[in-house]
Amino acid sequence: MTDAKLPGDDEAAFIAAARSNDAAHFALVTERYRRELQVHCYRMLANYEDAQDMTQETFLRAWHKRESFKGHAALRTWLYRIATNACLDFLDRRDDRTPVPAELPGAGSQVHYLQPYPDRMLPEDPQESVVARETIELALIVAVQHLPPRQRAVFIMRDVLGWPASKAADALELTVASATSALQRARVTMREQLPGRRLDWRSPTTHELSDDERGVVKSYMNAHERNDLDGLTALLRDDLRFAMLPDPGTVTVTAKDAVDGWVSGGLFRRGHDDWRGVATTVNRMPAAALYLRTPDDPEYRLFAIAVLRIVDGEIAELTGFDAAGKPWLGLPPTL
Repeated sequence: MTDAKLPGDDEAAFIAAARSNDAAHFALVTERYRRELQVHCYRMLANYEDAQDMTQETFLRAWHKRESFKGHAALRTWLYRIATNACLDFLDRRDDRTPVPAELPGAGSQVHYLQPYPDRMLPEDPQESVVARETIELALIVAVQHLPPRQRAVFIMRDVLGWPASKAADALELTVASATSALQRARVTMREQLPGRRLDWRSPTTHELSDDERGVVKSYMNAHERNDLDGLTALLRDDLRFAMLPDPGTVTVTAKDAVDGWVSGGLFRRGHDDWRGVATTVNRMPAAALYLRTPDDPEYRLFAIAVLRIVDGEIAELTGFDAAGKPWLGLPPTL
């Protein structure tokens, strides 16, 4: 994503719209950047709804600042700068947008505000998406939240988007030395938060789910629909990392303990044993939307979204999101 690769037509059209105060033309020129800007805001904030709001704030700020754009930098760069600063301002105003210590022993910290990102809202053009799986998976999004806001911005610009140091520093009104120092500190934290993970997010990678992943998701949903607890246990790795947001903490549990915990919490018992599943993808990860029908209800209602990280045919990580009563991710609320 370098300025040299960008065409000049958008910049010229933007300047023309700015000079004519043509709001409709302005919206048309900038709309093509919405999805990638929204992904950028999501990486900064880890919350899909906040990312939508800050993307809209970006366009409002761009409209009010339109006369300051002279075409010296690419329009994309200018918009990313506005989006980043909108997110930084948002984080300055909110004291509930940082990880907090988990209530459960050994669970580390938790990101209460984490939300999944629907794949259907990712940029469509693979050349411009800059959303390899490693850069949008929940593990990276959570790890980034452990960085102070400006370190977070530098890390995303430099290591995820691949911006040169001078460009990132200029966007954040920092010296190159300050931006480089912030990046070095951010990388240390990221290595601590993602032990054993590949940290080269710009290497070639696939966007598509494997047949193995699709098969595990199907088996996971079938196990729910049949109330097959043994089958469900067999799908889980015995060092499963599990979180159910907004409940406290991510824990590592055995497969049996995980399923026993779900049963003791009421799942799969009478009244909570009539399930249907819909396979989907979020954050370039396989996921199952689980629908529950209670005895007094003729319809299956969206209950939870389970986002899965699958390794060698087993579920190594399961992040669940309470979706009851929420029209989430474009999924139907009932079946």
